Amino acid sequence: MTVTQGNKIVLIGAGAVGIAYAYAILNQGLTDHLAIIDIDEDMTWAQVEDLAHSVPFSGHNIQVTVGTYNDCRDAAMVVNCAGVAQREGETRLDLVARNTEILESINKKVMDAGFNGIYLVATNPVDVLTYVTWKQTGLPSNQVIGSGTVLDTARWRHNLSKMFDIAPSAVHAYVIGEHGDSELPVLSSGSIAGVPIPRIVEKEAIANPQVYEDIDEMFRATRDAAYDIIRRKGNTSYGIGSALARITRAILRNEDVALPVSALLQGEYARRDLYIGTPTILNRGGVRNVVELRLAEDEFERFDASAETLRRVVESTGLAGT
Repeated sequence: MTVTQGNKIVLIGAGAVGIAYAYAILNQGLTDHLAIIDIDEDMTWAQVEDLAHSVPFSGHNIQVTVGTYNDCRDAAMVVNCAGVAQREGETRLDLVARNTEILESINKKVMDAGFNGIYLVATNPVDVLTYVTWKQTGLPSNQVIGSGTVLDTARWRHNLSKMFDIAPSAVHAYVIGEHGDSELPVLSSGSIAGVPIPRIVEKEAIANPQVYEDIDEMFRATRDAAYDIIRRKGNTSYGIGSALARITRAILRNEDVALPVSALLQGEYARRDLYIGTPTILNRGGVRNVVELRLAEDEFERFDASAETLRRVVESTGLAGT
């Protein structure tokens, strides 16, 4: 059955991430109708009013409403930002049990309303909870997508651009794997201004033998950025809000663009029945196909270890293979 058309979006979760996402898509004109659902009704009303007052400055004619689950019936997309937030000192994987229970209640209401669009998950741990959403909703896997390592990749490109004094748009390098502690950068197939990153680093090392250690340290800072931000301001919002908006644009505008979302592996990287961050072609039907990067041997070993970490957590939910 064809996915629901149009560009109506239902946002579940009106916290910091959800509202950063809402503000981004309103300013980009990605929807005609944004319906927002949250258990805190007063806060939801206030967020809707505040967002609606920004619409006249956006250059777009957009309706922003307090939503109900009935809005999912004709929604092109549901974007789930609800769930328990990550606390200081807590890993994303620590959130599994609490957020699986929350999602079960949400997803039943979404599907009871007759939803048949693209379901985008941002709730952490996003790879595991995207798998959980796929199982709980019964939607085809191409219609269920997680935010994956889109934000991690943006952070990595930003840091590489600073190191090599070039615009982030000239940097083409992915972070893949778990959106979390076991993720990894793919340097072997990355490039900057069309030049392979390994060649750039090799040349740099002649004058600065420390460059390899510098890159390793920079990736650690990339990977742990959320911990540092959460410790200082309590949450991350603008980066992930913009990442979700980028995924939304790729889908609703039928872009056939590759983004490292969390998608279901069906034999890629010698793995099956697992959602994990990897470049994926997205269009109006959701996932068109997963891109399997050609990894160096050490990169494949790290990716496989990341996949194994996720597999064990997914199995703890009791939904694996069901």
